[in-house]
Amino acid sequence: MINSVEKLNEYSAACTKCLEDKLAGADDKRHIVLCGGTGCLSNNSAEIRKRFEEVLEEKGVSDRATVNQVGCFGFCSQGPFVKIYPEDTLYRLVKLEDVEEIVESDIIGGQVVERLLYEDPVTGEKVSKQDDINFYKKQRRVALHGCGVINPENIDEAMGMGAFQGLKRALSMTQQQVIDEVLASGLRGRGGAGFPSGRKWQFALNSQSDVKYVVCNGDEGDPGAFMDRSILEGNPLAVIEGMMIAGYAIGAQNGYFYVRAEYPIAVKRLRIAIDQARKMGLLGKNILGTGFSFDCHLRLGAGAFVCGEETALLNSIEGKRGMPRPRPPFPAVKGLWGQPTIINNVETLACVPTILREGADYFSSVGTEKSKGTKVFALGGKVNNVGLVEVPMGTTLRELIFDIGGGIPNGKKFKAIQTGGPSGGCLTEEFLDEPIDFDNLVAKGSMMGSGGAIVMDEDNCMVDVAKFYMSFICDESCGKCSPCRIGTKRMLEILTRITEGKGTMQDLDDLEELSRTVKANSLCALGQTAANPVNSTLAHFRDEYIAHIVDKKCPAHVCKNLMEYHIDPDKCIGCGMCHRGCPVDCIQKTDYIAPGHKMTSLAIDSTKCIKCGSCITVCRFGAIEKR
Repeated sequence: MINSVEKLNEYSAACTKCLEDKLAGADDKRHIVLCGGTGCLSNNSAEIRKRFEEVLEEKGVSDRATVNQVGCFGFCSQGPFVKIYPEDTLYRLVKLEDVEEIVESDIIGGQVVERLLYEDPVTGEKVSKQDDINFYKKQRRVALHGCGVINPENIDEAMGMGAFQGLKRALSMTQQQVIDEVLASGLRGRGGAGFPSGRKWQFALNSQSDVKYVVCNGDEGDPGAFMDRSILEGNPLAVIEGMMIAGYAIGAQNGYFYVRAEYPIAVKRLRIAIDQARKMGLLGKNILGTGFSFDCHLRLGAGAFVCGEETALLNSIEGKRGMPRPRPPFPAVKGLWGQPTIINNVETLACVPTILREGADYFSSVGTEKSKGTKVFALGGKVNNVGLVEVPMGTTLRELIFDIGGGIPNGKKFKAIQTGGPSGGCLTEEFLDEPIDFDNLVAKGSMMGSGGAIVMDEDNCMVDVAKFYMSFICDESCGKCSPCRIGTKRMLEILTRITEGKGTMQDLDDLEELSRTVKANSLCALGQTAANPVNSTLAHFRDEYIAHIVDKKCPAHVCKNLMEYHIDPDKCIGCGMCHRGCPVDCIQKTDYIAPGHKMTSLAIDSTKCIKCGSCITVCRFGAIEKR
């Protein structure tokens, strides 16, 4: 049991030395760590780990090397990852059949397996160290502290990375001093709105009540977003510590984690971390002998996107239907079970221990004037380096997409980036050199959101993108208020008509009017921001809307009702592969008169074609195109 500051210091020092010795090889062992994030686990990371243990045993070197799991490395498109300490050698795209070679060549023979190293796409050079890869060079890990280094199911390794040092300092300060430190850091909520965290805490401290609560919003529901999930999977104790510091600052004794049930690995590791902290006396009564008592509880969400809205989340925890409440009163005054409550998302709470451990100046030394610190993004879509990145605020979109993200695949042209998920907007090439911060993205017609960043290229139809997000919003609207329930449905119907070639120019005016109405009159942020994807695509890609309406064409060849498949007779050799693969038998042979001779080609009957794309998939000669 760690029941005093002195014991915490002693135990943390021992954990730090053990972890440092391990990473430096001072224990005369090699240490193999594998990415244990959801992405890599779905790609056999757990099986690869088990195979390493088997091969080490078979080769008689199990006493010379250990095998461990860590959190997400971030570079998802190159996983599964294996890293070997103390050399810090990073292998990517590792398969089960590669394990024996790694053990024989590297662990036993001391020779790096070069074919498994990352290859710089520009220079062709093999890179063995993580920090030398362009994807990582401009990143700075604060919220992701410890992810990819420590075993998230081992509290000793977390303490070796500084866990509970921020709490220790906080408990030596007054509640107001802790809040002042958070205010000085400039930390703003990473869940979307960007409200100053210290101000929210101040409201709750000023609210008079014997019972208060801290709630962690882990209901991450944006399409393509996985920031919070990866933090909880990689270093759950950092979020627990952040919640404890928040609890001390406002006078709360209980905290609730609200995490969607679709995150089983995050939930499992969070439960393990809570249990380990309790057993060591770091959660519960009289923590570190200071008189501060705090405990954590876990509630699972059923996947409703609207429960990411803080008052709907509170209703869900209380066992009610997840629907927003009118505000005021705000949760800091009247929240969970009617008591003062602060609600912060996972990434926000993960930043708090660093602020208290290293000081406000450390956190605020990076970022912009009004947006301090770093931000985690789930970078996805049409980009070479898909993954989880944490960059200083003020990093430009160009740096994010082309330096860290490695640019657009297959030489395609960048078209737009969607930030902020369904609540955000699409930013075009003219905004690539804009710095990323809360206020600047809003000024440009988008928003930070929780950190989703979906890149689109010339093959994306922006009308279809707007329809996709509006369809998502319609599905996820709780239905409590008419503007959101009815208005978003009408907008989806208009967008659907346009993508089917049945739209009119009046539809564009109707979309804009509906956007204003839904934004002004919806009860919560889901409805208030629902029209952002529509507004931003109308502003930057109005010509695409007009092409759908007037020309009855989809310039990106995405909308099925507005395109046809065509076989180029000059490229077709008449092999019949497309004909054999067609599920509706719409491809037939035909005679084609070429200059000087007659040959057999194939043609598509557009009246039968269902535009499934199977013909393009099987054609090896590029003879089939969309028009």
